[in-house]
Amino acid sequence: MTLTACGGGGAKDSAAGENPDGTVSIYGTEPKSALLPGDTTEAGGSKAVDGLYSRLVAFKPEDGSTSNLMAESITSSDAKVYDIKIKSGWKFHDGTEVKAKNFVDAWNYAAYSPNAQQAGSFFAQIQGYDDVHPADEAAKPATDKMSGLEVVGDYEFKVTLKGAFSVFTSQLGYHPFSPLPDVFFTDPKAFEAKPIGNGPLKFVSRTPNASIKLERFDDYKGEDKVHFKTLDIKIYSSQETAYQDLVAGKLDFMEALPPSAKIGGKHKADLGDRVLNANLLGISTIGVPSYVAGYNNLDLRKAISLAINREQITKTVLADSYTPVDGWVPPGIEGYEPGVCGEFCKYDAAKAKEYFTKSGFTGKLTIQSNADGGRKEPLEAACNSIKQALGVECEFVGATNFGAFRQIVDGHQLTGLSRSDWSADYPSIENFLNPLYRTGGSSNDTVYSNPAVDALLAKADSTADKGAAIKEYQEAHKLLAKDLPSIPVWAEKGIGGFSKNLTAAKLTFSRDADLASFRVKG
Repeated sequence: MTLTACGGGGAKDSAAGENPDGTVSIYGTEPKSALLPGDTTEAGGSKAVDGLYSRLVAFKPEDGSTSNLMAESITSSDAKVYDIKIKSGWKFHDGTEVKAKNFVDAWNYAAYSPNAQQAGSFFAQIQGYDDVHPADEAAKPATDKMSGLEVVGDYEFKVTLKGAFSVFTSQLGYHPFSPLPDVFFTDPKAFEAKPIGNGPLKFVSRTPNASIKLERFDDYKGEDKVHFKTLDIKIYSSQETAYQDLVAGKLDFMEALPPSAKIGGKHKADLGDRVLNANLLGISTIGVPSYVAGYNNLDLRKAISLAINREQITKTVLADSYTPVDGWVPPGIEGYEPGVCGEFCKYDAAKAKEYFTKSGFTGKLTIQSNADGGRKEPLEAACNSIKQALGVECEFVGATNFGAFRQIVDGHQLTGLSRSDWSADYPSIENFLNPLYRTGGSSNDTVYSNPAVDALLAKADSTADKGAAIKEYQEAHKLLAKDLPSIPVWAEKGIGGFSKNLTAAKLTFSRDADLASFRVKG
């Protein structure tokens, strides 16, 4: 769910005071899987994947607007059939040239259900997807290639969608739409151990729970070249420890700072003009898994949502670095409407108690999450708020790291409520609805299903006019308020920081490092 943005590629490496052969270290969490573009939908793996692979289009760091990257042109007269021409001369890290077939082969691999790629459903709009990825996961696919993908020549391919889809060109900037080299298909397992991409950085090594090392690819043709030699993604189990390293100059970049660093503006005193700000397109919710006994209860979900004092938690524990939210689409996304969640996203202890009594729930409530990354403190505060309002025991249950937590979520092994944060993969209201709330969506962690929501999303997807499509997405958004499949809580203000070892860095709209903007002090 994160993106490497384009920009900052105009400066020369040899500029005075810069070290083009320096090392940059950034904060990381343990990826949950191999570093494949079609199998990475979480932040831990995305930090490496975004540097390893380049897509057809790139996003502007500030607002996510798109521009061609590997694409020479993307044309369509009906938003259904797209002719895509790619630039020639681009190389994979093994020296082989990137051809149109490398995109087609990679997309077919990601969509083919037996390959169990986490981002497979992002290809659902392409004609023939249902033949390679039947709705019944246990069913054998009719074929392993989507009929909507056609190689026209070495540098051209055609994509035919099931119907008009106004979001498609933005979606192409998301990393599952990256190409894969021919060598991948001869031995996928060997490739996983040492991935080969076409991005500005090439793979060096990965030490589980310690680091991922990447190195500049000097034959890279994109405008988003990096101006340093080595990237060290350091894996931390404690955000506080990482922050201490940032201040001490042992870590060069954090896209988010721990709550303790923001209380009383401590981070401003620590970092000065090295504090970074960005307008983030993201949201935090608390997921309510429908498959956990006792939790598939609307009155209980209403009670829990009413019992969370969002205003107090964001002001105190989160030190005003987050703002309360009132829906499932964040401000800043075109199509956002205020107040969609209505009364149930406003703290009301008395009303919460009424719904809780009505629910008949007995036992203890839990909120599960990774304990690293600064996630523990606000969720403990949410638990305390629920406990005080409802008079029920509530406990935070922390997994060791993000990778371990995602294994629990993806395996549908949650035993209670769960953290569910989402940053825009691409800036569209569709991206906050389809992956999370459509039946079978790639990140539908609560296993929520509502045929009425599915029908509205399908109608929106097939509406060629962008404005008309947004109105249909808005209607689907409003239906979520009737079901509360997850509980909206807060949205993060973009606050990061960089070390004294760098002279420049940027934070993107998706709370990522804009690596092309980084400059190492000479």
